[in-house]
Amino acid sequence: MQNSAFQSGHFYLPHHPPWPRPHSALPPSLPPGCLTSVLMNQAYLTPFHIKNRNVGLKVEGSSFTLDGSPFLIIAGTIHYFRVPREYWRDRLLKLKACGFNTLTTHIPWNLHEPRKGWFYFTANLDFMTFISIVSEVGLWVILCPGPYIGSDLDLGGLPSWLLQDPKMKLRTTYKGFTKAMNHYFDELIPKIVPLQYGKGGPIIAVQVENEYGSYHRDKRYMSYIKKVGAPLIFLHIYILLFSLCYSLDGWGAVHNTLDSHSEYSLEIRDMFNYSFSLNFYMFHGGTNFGFMGGSAVLDNYLPMITSYGYGALLTENGEYTSEYLVFQEFFTSSFGVPMPQRPDLIPKAIYKSLLTPYYISLWDVIPYLKEAISSVKPICMEKLSVNQGNGQSSGYILYEVMISTGGLLTTKNHVQDRGQVGDIPTLRILVENQGRLAYGQDINKERKGLIGDIYLNNSPLRRFKIYSLDMKTKFLKRDLPNIWKPVSFKPRGPAFSLGILRMGNYPKDTFIKMEGWTKGVIFINGRNLGRYWNIGPQEALYLPGPWLHPGSNEIIVFEEFRPGQEIRFTNISHLGMYISFLA
Repeated sequence: MQNSAFQSGHFYLPHHPPWPRPHSALPPSLPPGCLTSVLMNQAYLTPFHIKNRNVGLKVEGSSFTLDGSPFLIIAGTIHYFRVPREYWRDRLLKLKACGFNTLTTHIPWNLHEPRKGWFYFTANLDFMTFISIVSEVGLWVILCPGPYIGSDLDLGGLPSWLLQDPKMKLRTTYKGFTKAMNHYFDELIPKIVPLQYGKGGPIIAVQVENEYGSYHRDKRYMSYIKKVGAPLIFLHIYILLFSLCYSLDGWGAVHNTLDSHSEYSLEIRDMFNYSFSLNFYMFHGGTNFGFMGGSAVLDNYLPMITSYGYGALLTENGEYTSEYLVFQEFFTSSFGVPMPQRPDLIPKAIYKSLLTPYYISLWDVIPYLKEAISSVKPICMEKLSVNQGNGQSSGYILYEVMISTGGLLTTKNHVQDRGQVGDIPTLRILVENQGRLAYGQDINKERKGLIGDIYLNNSPLRRFKIYSLDMKTKFLKRDLPNIWKPVSFKPRGPAFSLGILRMGNYPKDTFIKMEGWTKGVIFINGRNLGRYWNIGPQEALYLPGPWLHPGSNEIIVFEEFRPGQEIRFTNISHLGMYISFLA
């Protein structure tokens, strides 16, 4: 959880050589003794104002200095991996226009190394380009590279293949964990170093790990992390950054909203009087595209919804909220300078509803899958011999076993997270991974699928056939000749439905409203848009315009139960009470 993301975080300042002290060009001051004058001088020390770099960010008492000048951090969190690459600059310009001077972002290990030794730093995972854009916009960066980042991600951003080791102790100096982490950092750190303050980049501070005080299973761990991250750091400090947070949303729970921003405005004004820095988590939440969202345990297990709006100052699709305008006005009056003009809103469209005239039952797809894995006992996702030995990270998994009699089927809590049973005498158990815990003491146990025996009349079942249904792009694009069937009746799931969305030359953002459907996943032109579920609170899924193209767009829906008759479109998120304003 991010309730006090930086109050308990360990921060390290980027290393840089002892270059000559620069002259810092600061904005003109207002009359002495005026709070506005002090704040303006502290807040508007941008990357454009410091051409030569010397001592970087330091702590002086309870405040910061940047190259010797007083510096107030006004930060907002945006995750590049939750925002379409085409909209990175738009969201960053809106951060700048609101009055912020710093971006905070996290680097998810599990997305960058989904298979051991297979690294991805391109397309929507090209954080180097993202940070370069941050610098061009005129913002500083606080970078949080992990290895654990929380951020409400599956396993807190740790890769699931770590759990292949039955003795794994995540976030400790256990050799199985540190060996994998070292290999990851060997790839990651050289990409961060050129972006540091001392190298002319915008990164002024690096946070390794995240809120370890709430986990704290190994006293040696943070010292080890400091050693591993040595190329990024020169000083170990605790930074007092107030983190303004909203609560996460889970399926079947009430949408969370912040009661009053006016109270926070008063608190922030008091903080400014004492030169306390702050961070908004999140300034812009974005979307848990695909299966990246994790889960939480509050009163019960709570899988996270696809939207990561998080009550942020920008809506999921980047529109201004009433809260954005409140804080922009607050920062303008506090600093005494006009903010940059707000960027125009990105246009949206309501496309004509479309039918899904073709479908395929999941059972019709099975013969085209890779050969089933045979096992005497059930095997969990992480230990399947798939993906070059890395196991299965997300999606669904299907277990088949022959039975000769009916009776009482019991699981003894060995189904993780959600299973449905069908077909006799071949018993089929389809299990969905709804997202691993993002935080807490139990993350080491977060294996999915069948994690132990299943019993029929108190006898454990044996001799399984197991199918990996990870729902990745490769899975959807496999050769399925002539097996799509015309819908002549309302099919039952689990099944795939196919529809074609046709449009003109300029695709626009929209929302897909799955009214009449039950539960499943939507794919647009091979991309996994995310999960839908009629229990709410999310009623529509954000579809970015850049994911569409002129002409025909293929929409495939995997519905677990009862498909709807059509797919509808709207220009509203249908998630709580967002009020957007024209730019």
